[in-house]
Amino acid sequence: MPPPVAPSTPANPPSEETAATPTHKPPTTRRATARAVVRFSNPTPARLIRSSALKKGDVLSVARIAGIMAAKRTSELIPLCHNISLGGASVRVTVMGGGEDDISGIDAADAIGDAMAVLEHEDIGPHGAVVISASVHTHGQTGVEMEALTAASVAGLTVYDMCKAVDRGMRMDAVRVVMKEGGASGDWEEGKLVKQAATSL
Repeated sequence: MPPPVAPSTPANPPSEETAATPTHKPPTTRRATARAVVRFSNPTPARLIRSSALKKGDVLSVARIAGIMAAKRTSELIPLCHNISLGGASVRVTVMGGGEDDISGIDAADAIGDAMAVLEHEDIGPHGAVVISASVHTHGQTGVEMEALTAASVAGLTVYDMCKAVDRGMRMDAVRVVMKEGGASGDWEEGKLVKQAATSL
């Protein structure tokens, strides 16, 4: 008589991943800013962006729109991310360096603060870079860091797509949250603690 066969373990057991339920949290105003940097490996992209001479069009404007669209659709891209009703999303896209002294971008005067902050903390390289800063806000029970990160990332990917014909060696990196406000954990800014909440949920 053959020995009993032990029950086998399914190759793909039922998934236990679940999205956290934030209903126990009080709604607060929440803000987050994320940044990404696309660094070029030759001077051509920065020069063509400044002169609006790339074949695919206005890189800075298209990347800005792409980032805003991405922020609104974050929950469709990140599996366990909540669908949040956003109060607003803005994306600043700025081209820096590449043998030029100017800082060019959408509403360049408003973007100089972001660009100078990058210059203080990061090396944009000898051939220039596009700096992306995405800010999102809402009034709700969960933060908007993922929406800001998604916006910055997709804007950076758009820059890559529009410039890849003239630069195969460009890199997108330094993607991170640089500021968040609201929620139980308090406010935070890259490099310093702004305000710690009294309790942590």
